[in-house]
Amino acid sequence: MVAVEFAKSPAETLKVGSGFTLASVDPESTPGYTGNKVDGKALLGAQDDRLAELQEQLFAEGRFGSDKRLLLILQAMDTAGKGGIVSHVVGAMDPQGVHLTAFKAPTDEEKAHDFLWRIEKQVPAAGMVGVFDRSQYEDVLIHRVHAWADAKELERRYAAINDFEARLTEQGTTIVKVMLNISKDEQKERLIARLDDPSKHWKYSRGDLTERAHWDDYMKAYEAAFAETSTDTAPWHVVPANKKWYARIAVQELLLEALRGMSLDWPKAEFDVAAERALVAES
Repeated sequence: MVAVEFAKSPAETLKVGSGFTLASVDPESTPGYTGNKVDGKALLGAQDDRLAELQEQLFAEGRFGSDKRLLLILQAMDTAGKGGIVSHVVGAMDPQGVHLTAFKAPTDEEKAHDFLWRIEKQVPAAGMVGVFDRSQYEDVLIHRVHAWADAKELERRYAAINDFEARLTEQGTTIVKVMLNISKDEQKERLIARLDDPSKHWKYSRGDLTERAHWDDYMKAYEAAFAETSTDTAPWHVVPANKKWYARIAVQELLLEALRGMSLDWPKAEFDVAAERALVAES
């Protein structure tokens, strides 16, 4: 079976532009992709090897002095599929070259520092792919929704995030920022599905309902974050996520495009290959 590829680049199709609103994105849609679920699953599998190869090249270059690195930032409402992205997309990569951080509620120690303190400690090293399951953006989303930070403080944080990401970019980091966009009705179905499956009960939390009650406020908070922090060097991409298979191939393609844009290659041998081969053959 020949995998159906994207007709349009997700990096352009899904990028947040000026005046963007979440209401303009149908969570059921599959922008840039004309295939169906079967096609999408085939594409995901077909590109796993290419993603793994590019990641290995990135890792290898890092071992030989390259500053290149990749950071995937995943943000979403609960049940939107961040875990599925980690398992089914990032999971194709070699674990030794991946640094995954799932940010939870800050500890007392973390609260004693500025909000970026704990984030700075987890940025990917040279040659690595970093993955943030939630991120610094929690501090301008939930804090806005619950009024834990006033307007002046939120503006300070937006500026601090932009400075932080600009600094990462200057250090050689390519940043891919993704918001997985599901509908409120789809979230309800996924929460019920968790309750109907004993093997998923551990994923359920009453706190999900607490935040769900603020759905509209979260959408406004996301839009404000996009407007303030979607930059030329670190743009936001909003991925419709009601169809899990589409969200996975869209994020996979965003990562592939980012890695291809790094002009990666295998490091050249710093020794005489023929001579070393002869020594091995004689050993």
